[in-house]
Amino acid sequence: MTTAPADSIAPVLVLSTGRCGSTMVSDLLSRHPQVLSLSEFFVPLGAQAFAWQRPDGERMWRILTRQNTALHAMLKDGKIVEENLYRYGTPGARFSPGDVPPILAVTLPHLTDRPDELHDELEPVVRNQPRQPLAEHYRHLFGHLMARFGRQVWVERSGGSLMHAAKLLRLFPEARVVHVFRDGRDTAISMGRHHNFRVLLGAILKVQSLGYDARRAFLKSKGSLLEVWIHQQAFRLLDVGKLAARPTLTDFGAFWSDMELVGRQVLGTLPPERQLSLRFEDVLSAPRETLAGLIRFIDPSLEDAAWLDEVSAIPRTARSKYLELPESERQALTSACAPGLELLGYAL
Repeated sequence: MTTAPADSIAPVLVLSTGRCGSTMVSDLLSRHPQVLSLSEFFVPLGAQAFAWQRPDGERMWRILTRQNTALHAMLKDGKIVEENLYRYGTPGARFSPGDVPPILAVTLPHLTDRPDELHDELEPVVRNQPRQPLAEHYRHLFGHLMARFGRQVWVERSGGSLMHAAKLLRLFPEARVVHVFRDGRDTAISMGRHHNFRVLLGAILKVQSLGYDARRAFLKSKGSLLEVWIHQQAFRLLDVGKLAARPTLTDFGAFWSDMELVGRQVLGTLPPERQLSLRFEDVLSAPRETLAGLIRFIDPSLEDAAWLDEVSAIPRTARSKYLELPESERQALTSACAPGLELLGYAL
């Protein structure tokens, strides 16, 4: 059995609202020779990622490789967002957007240029596991990948993972957390231009109008089959096109702010030494200092001058998009984001 190296480092969860630069952080960490960068692992699995408390290997393989209704609704029409790394239609690619396994859409192509082969390799690794606590399945899989790629620590990052922060910290209570954030007004604009986020927030707004409290679900530390059922019904019965058309820019601003408040409530239980606040604007304006601090936080033994030289040259500063909005729209968006902006120290 392939297991994690004996000298492996405590795992790291990169948590964010999404559309705030966390993908870049994941990409930069993937260049480190000792970091297993798991990009978009948990969020594409949906509610199924947390629903079964003691699954067997067969169940785990279904969770990892069968699209949940939300993911299928986003992919079935072939609308592929930039984060999706699977190369549909190329030689050796066996899947289409409507049936690609969740772990094959981003996570495995992020690790290797032969993701279909890695997918096949992982099948017996996962399916042969006994019935055991959910966290042990994930630890076994991540340990296998760490050993296969010769890494010392795994770092998982999914866009929108603050929605699952309570559940992730229950699974991995020893984890260190990197909280990536960006000015909520720029984040909201980016969300509004992103197909998956438009569908996601459209669905949240719809089920909330029917009496379902999504925020309460985000704060729960355990998943449930009821959540799976609710997601299944919502995405089977609702029109994805109408969902995507529903949210306004201020809706995205309010959603961003609410997620940051959820994050503060969940992360408030962690000791300060296990948290790092990573402001995306700092990554752009002072990449060397910021990324050096990031890798030291993960573990001082990972400091690597060659890696830091390489990744510090990648980020480029960018102008805030919200400043280009008409005055009335800018004021409305700032008002929607205000609680989160104040929480994170941004000027209103």
